[in-house]
Amino acid sequence: MKFRANLVIGGALFATVVVAGALAPFLAHTDPVMDANLMNAEVAPGSEFWFGTDAQGRDIYSRVLYGARISLTVGIVSQLINTVIGVCLGLSAAYWGGWWDDFVSGLTNLMLAIPSLIFALAIMAILTPGLTSLLIALGLTNWSYTCRLSRASALSLKGQGYVQAAKVLGYGDIRIMLTQILPNILGPIIVIGTLGMGGAVLAEASLSFLGLGIRPPFPSWGSMLSDARDQITTAPWISIFPGLAIFMTVLGLNLLGDGLRDILDPQSRARTA
Repeated sequence: MKFRANLVIGGALFATVVVAGALAPFLAHTDPVMDANLMNAEVAPGSEFWFGTDAQGRDIYSRVLYGARISLTVGIVSQLINTVIGVCLGLSAAYWGGWWDDFVSGLTNLMLAIPSLIFALAIMAILTPGLTSLLIALGLTNWSYTCRLSRASALSLKGQGYVQAAKVLGYGDIRIMLTQILPNILGPIIVIGTLGMGGAVLAEASLSFLGLGIRPPFPSWGSMLSDARDQITTAPWISIFPGLAIFMTVLGLNLLGDGLRDILDPQSRARTA
């Protein structure tokens, strides 16, 4: 079935990137930052340097492996921040309603009207470029989709009998939201979180490419692409391999999210059966 193929292919691609990043110290041939040798500058891929070398003579294979650590860290941590913010705001807005619902809905619409990358650029321009600033910037820009999804799902559940029964038993609002409503809306939240990780990886690469993300010489796929602009015609391998790494990671996450959606959404599964 289609959703199984998406799940298997996407999971395999993403698992490959995770394993590569986790085992980077054992798989890498050289230190990605310190081992620079101008005598080996712009060497084409071969038996000694599998992915070739860059203009400073650094091994691209090693830098791609260590770059996976940065991209995965940014994707996972920033999406966790987005999910926590979005779920908290969406659940509380749906459950309490009133002025709080109006405020959260207005704030969500405002965030949706601002391009997330532009907002992240503005935050990074204020903060000092680096991993921590990048996590803060991306963690504060994409929660609106999760918030809207959480609110819509919670609105359809808060009138259910088991929620009313929990109120009769004396459960507090927070307890009801966390134990009665949240477990029943986790499916779509997991899906949008998986898809959001791919967007975060792209956003990190974009910001690093513009010089506002991970700063050189630390190996980020985006900064590697930026460094390779002048050698795009003379040494194309410098940009090809980090570009392929970004492509494989985002494709894997998108396919994985698509497969999870079909599994966790019965109606979607019925359509693809």
